[in-house]
Amino acid sequence: MIRSLLDTDLYKFTMMQVVLHQFPAAEIEYRFMCRTPGVDLAPCIPAIRAALAELCTLRFRDEELDYLRGLRFIHSDFVDFLGLFQLNAKYLRLTANPEERGGLEIVVRGPWLHTILFEIPLLAIVNEAWFSHRHPQLDFGEGRRRLHEKMAALVARTDDGCKIADYGTRRRYSSQWHEELIGTLSATLGPRLAGTSNVLHAMRHGLTPLGSMGHEYLQACQALGPRLRDAQTFAFQRWAQEYRGDLGIALSDTYGLPAFLRDFDLYFCKLFDGARHDSGDPVAWGECLLAHYAALRIDPASKTLVFSDGLTFPKIVELYQHFRGRCRLSFGIGTNLTNDLGPAPLNIVIKMFRCNDQPVAKLSDDPGKITGDDPSYLAYLRQVFDAGA
Repeated sequence: MIRSLLDTDLYKFTMMQVVLHQFPAAEIEYRFMCRTPGVDLAPCIPAIRAALAELCTLRFRDEELDYLRGLRFIHSDFVDFLGLFQLNAKYLRLTANPEERGGLEIVVRGPWLHTILFEIPLLAIVNEAWFSHRHPQLDFGEGRRRLHEKMAALVARTDDGCKIADYGTRRRYSSQWHEELIGTLSATLGPRLAGTSNVLHAMRHGLTPLGSMGHEYLQACQALGPRLRDAQTFAFQRWAQEYRGDLGIALSDTYGLPAFLRDFDLYFCKLFDGARHDSGDPVAWGECLLAHYAALRIDPASKTLVFSDGLTFPKIVELYQHFRGRCRLSFGIGTNLTNDLGPAPLNIVIKMFRCNDQPVAKLSDDPGKITGDDPSYLAYLRQVFDAGA
């Protein structure tokens, strides 16, 4: 299911580089969550275990390391570290657990530097094992029909300025379908395909690899920073220190949009190229962010809004038509792109719950995406960031 350690999202590498340089001793705990009701993943455990065993034998190939070394924001010492890197199954526990939604318990616990690359391939493995189990004879005919229909609608209803990116590795139907889909997008959309979050496909197809930071990075800074109230600004400052102007898209919803805007002051607005939306109403989010830039006398047209929350092609068209000409736009589409072949996709995630033995959490602008298992800590986090209930 996974044949290369490069078959993951770029932001895992960009965060991992920060961990190597700034937080090499951090210890974390991730947990798997299945948000789809009525699913029993337990029968897939043998296939998942087999794929994980293969994953933990993989090493980066010389050509993959050379590709990473060619990205200007990736440092040479980090590539040297990756040349020695190998995932280790001792940091991962996988068991059947009927008390968990989905019937499957997965916990990853250990050094952040040595576990951060588990998330994306692990989710992709669970997805592929599930769909292979449920639909072993499915061909890609319906998926191809739907994909061509979507691409045709995008071209017909938008101009060349509307570009999309593949963000769908973690919830893809299978690695085989993902490979075919990227080839189809590249051949059909041309410059309308802005790139892909998947580093392996970016390398193979000559696409731009896309990504910056994820929620886990901002969550970990709750335990790694000097003061909880400053966790968000600490994370942004350390990111800017690492990348010196590259990868300048800030994630906006770890503590909710109001808290983000309070922290995203004139300094950070000028320092970062834009922000990414991942929860809450996207139109309201975009309007708030553009008004924030304008209030600080920053031309919103010079900034980028990245939309990546459960996008569909009709939603992309709607958002593009609403914000076109007012700012730069980017659309990262995931599940609706890489897992729309007929069977209902899974809603599965892996989230960080502990860092250095302290609870960490995500508040989000969507109550369904709030993450944390300590009610007292969640209440305290809301109070500190004035995030409401």
